[in-house]
Amino acid sequence: MKKKYLIFSILMTIGVIGATAQTRYVDAIYTDADIEMVADVEYGTNIDFLTSKTSNQMNVGRDITEIKTAMATSQPIPAKYYNPADTTSDLKVTIVKMDVYKPKTSVDATTDRPVIIFIHTGNFLPPPVNGSPNGYKGDSSAIVLCTEWAKRGYVAVAVNYRLGWNPLATNVETRKGQLLNAVYRAIHDVKVAVRTLKDDASTYGIDPAKITLYGEGTGAYVALAYETLDKNEEMELAKFRIGGAGDSYINRAVVGEIDGSGGALNLYASSTTSTEVASIVTAGGALADTSWLEAGDAPMIAFHCVRDAFAPFTEGTVIVPTTNQPVVDVQGANLYIQKANALGNNDAIKGIKANDPYTMAAEANYGATVAYIYDSPADEITINTEVKGLFPVLLPIADKVLDNQSSPWQWWDPMSPLATTDVSGGAGFTAHMNSLQSNTDMSPTKGRTYLDTILGYMCPRVALINGDITMESLSVNQTLPTSAAAVYPNPATSEVTIRVDAKYTVTSISITDITGREVLVANAKNTVSLNLETIQAGYYIVNVQTNSGTISTKLIKE
Repeated sequence: MKKKYLIFSILMTIGVIGATAQTRYVDAIYTDADIEMVADVEYGTNIDFLTSKTSNQMNVGRDITEIKTAMATSQPIPAKYYNPADTTSDLKVTIVKMDVYKPKTSVDATTDRPVIIFIHTGNFLPPPVNGSPNGYKGDSSAIVLCTEWAKRGYVAVAVNYRLGWNPLATNVETRKGQLLNAVYRAIHDVKVAVRTLKDDASTYGIDPAKITLYGEGTGAYVALAYETLDKNEEMELAKFRIGGAGDSYINRAVVGEIDGSGGALNLYASSTTSTEVASIVTAGGALADTSWLEAGDAPMIAFHCVRDAFAPFTEGTVIVPTTNQPVVDVQGANLYIQKANALGNNDAIKGIKANDPYTMAAEANYGATVAYIYDSPADEITINTEVKGLFPVLLPIADKVLDNQSSPWQWWDPMSPLATTDVSGGAGFTAHMNSLQSNTDMSPTKGRTYLDTILGYMCPRVALINGDITMESLSVNQTLPTSAAAVYPNPATSEVTIRVDAKYTVTSISITDITGREVLVANAKNTVSLNLETIQAGYYIVNVQTNSGTISTKLIKE
């Protein structure tokens, strides 16, 4: 029988993760003051399709010839090509940049650190043109995550990539073609960023074999396609061909090969440096097609809102938030993580037991059938069971389909120039107002709470994949088995009893809600009973701290 729950996710910040020493790459071992950020490191130059005009083929041919001639003769590209306001050229070029976060050399002399690359969201348009204050490497979530990764010993890199397409095109074929080409160009940019980091590994003190791509929203599409698109025929599927039967929307003669080389309107050169990465982590987004996913692809970890109306949790049509128009059919984390596990790609992390708060929270909803955002017969959705590596985020259903939350980890300054700019919707309707529709309780506190959980779930898994920790050390350092404590009755209505194995000395007992807020505290004894009448029905976590570590287990209050 399928389980049917109308529940909230158990997404939380857990303040107790064990009584043992902190583990590099899992726990924060440095402070904010120990981290330095090098801003705007240039890693590539290429055609800027956001500001270029490509309709006049004669002018385009003239411009690309002058640009490539300058590069071939080691001369600077003429300044007019960098200036969108200069009308003497139709093509424009842009420099893509990255911000590098790392522990200062005064506190960390490690020379083989793993890397996490943050690929931002934004619908391939700059803010607030994309209808949001977010969408660049300086987003709040990018800054916080990169800083936190660096505090755990990683080198963290937030990249910008090229933007540009027309979401207002009235023809779905035009929208689809332009968006797919935007994704393709972004893949090229990220590949150049990866090659740059590998070529300069000694500069940044990194291990080039341990690079993780983290994609948020739009960036998740890029990260997933980066890893799985490796054959030309994969771009020949019907949904990627004009009219379903014509040529591919991706014209490699124009935009280049999958590896980023060649193409009339591409400035990247061929390189012998590998673009292979160790793992993929996504927050939102989707995979263009699960047929791209094959055995041997990098392990994948995903955070996905089950009721995301823009990027389907299982499968469906991408809706671009900028215009709320459909573009192309894709598959979400509920499917691609299941396939990654079936192929054996996630074997490195499948053995993690559900005895730590983050894994428990993720797996609490595996196999559940829940109410969905559409009318019958599509009014229910089932979270698959064989999806270890997936953290399904289950939030309340909004009154309007497109108001369902898809990025609760995002926040912004409501008074910033980007947020206060008017966007589509009429005068006085700002980017802040537009984004607030699907993130009504947006705040730094809320966003950081979700990011804390993302860190708590992904970092041990990335460290395992990289070989920086072992499964044995992870289980010892994080938690004691849930069997060390009995919680009954469960579900409970008015009272619950917590009984801890006598071989452990209890130092604290607390119950936290789905936000990580402590709602009840018990006496530090091996057997206690708690009155639950003061808390609302829902999911909670019982946290027991002992002299040997932490025991965490879920509690349902009915």
